[in-house]
Amino acid sequence: MRFTGSYDLMETMRNTQQWMGASALSFASYPAFALIPNPALTIMSAWGEVTERAYKRMVTKPGWGIHSVACDDGRDHLVSIEKVIERPFGDLIHFEVQGRATKKRKVLLVAPMSGHYATLLRSTVISLLPDCEVYITDWHNARDIPVSEGKFDIEDYTLYVVDFMKELGADVNVIAVCQPAPLVLAATAYLAEIDPDAQPSTLTLIGGPIDPDATPTEVTDFGNRVSMGQLEHSMIQRVGTKYKGYGRKVYPGLLQLQSFITMNLDRHAKAFSEQIFRVARGEASDSDPHNRFYDEYLAVMDMTAEFYLSTVERIFKDSEIASNTFTINGHQVDIGKITDVAVKTVEGANDDISAPGQCVAALDLLTGLSDDKKASHLEPGAGHYGIFAGSSWRNNIRPLVLEFIDQNAGDAEPDAQTPKAKAARPAKDKGKPALSAVNS
Repeated sequence: MRFTGSYDLMETMRNTQQWMGASALSFASYPAFALIPNPALTIMSAWGEVTERAYKRMVTKPGWGIHSVACDDGRDHLVSIEKVIERPFGDLIHFEVQGRATKKRKVLLVAPMSGHYATLLRSTVISLLPDCEVYITDWHNARDIPVSEGKFDIEDYTLYVVDFMKELGADVNVIAVCQPAPLVLAATAYLAEIDPDAQPSTLTLIGGPIDPDATPTEVTDFGNRVSMGQLEHSMIQRVGTKYKGYGRKVYPGLLQLQSFITMNLDRHAKAFSEQIFRVARGEASDSDPHNRFYDEYLAVMDMTAEFYLSTVERIFKDSEIASNTFTINGHQVDIGKITDVAVKTVEGANDDISAPGQCVAALDLLTGLSDDKKASHLEPGAGHYGIFAGSSWRNNIRPLVLEFIDQNAGDAEPDAQTPKAKAARPAKDKGKPALSAVNS
């Protein structure tokens, strides 16, 4: 599999499906056919429209689409995106709300590098913008990074996060979503040793695999069943001739997407068949729920081979974070060195990717942190996506996180627009995640 030919073949298959969809749509929309209405042609046109859009989205990076935000003065303020740090494998960007006084709450969202772009957190960013200065890690698609830029593994990822934290200063509040949670925890511990004054004020870990063996899922079982040799042989390919990263070894986003869809194949198949009939009846639109979701879900990016393989080996197989044996450039990171940063974990009761128990395990590793700086929350009825987007996030988790920030960041301003959560768990209840009073 480690050849450019297999990568190009996969891209050819995707391109062919996109072409077939476009051809079916064009053929069924031929003006002369309107003289003799035919339901079969209507279905063909609908199938073509849905198919072309789906396969086209797989190689298109979504835009942020955040143009303005309503502020306390009752006006909509324009939002511009500014690069604070620009690096080969990822940038630190800031959502600048024009004409608004700088908010005291400074939040760094660390986006996952697990096949999707950082725009997966678009709704998370939108929900935080009215009350915070929002920064986010914008990771780049590995297929667009020349081989000359070198490697990028989980140690490099962690050092990127370290640099981003140092750039934003000690008053930043870090929120790590899913995959980066263990690496952000390691980055904070690394700063605690080498530059304590650069540690963030608070750290919120949302649905991350701190200890994947705490509650095994299909994802963690796969990592344990397959050897690293098998994984490299079956999953790693070289970027094809079409892209700037020609020759770079990657774990292709299309393979990751295949894994995502296979996990819930019946649900996705039903969603697309229903969308075809909605299009045929004239009930669909560019901004309908199906298109809003799948325009983001189907847009995938490649990961460098070394990042993917080192994540599987060191986080899932060897459990280096869970056993507190993670190293960066030969230096062993001790999570117990974190003594000043308040840490909160958030989990979803129905999360089938990072199941409850995996993320809250971080609190037991924080042996140097007092109990009053630890907190956890288990959201009932929420799946993996729901704990950082959707109603569970908006109605309950977001206010809990902002309240946690206000309680532990000395100069943060209170959240005037968001009511206090009804079931905020006392920090002293370490290890006993509370159930929220709001069920999504």
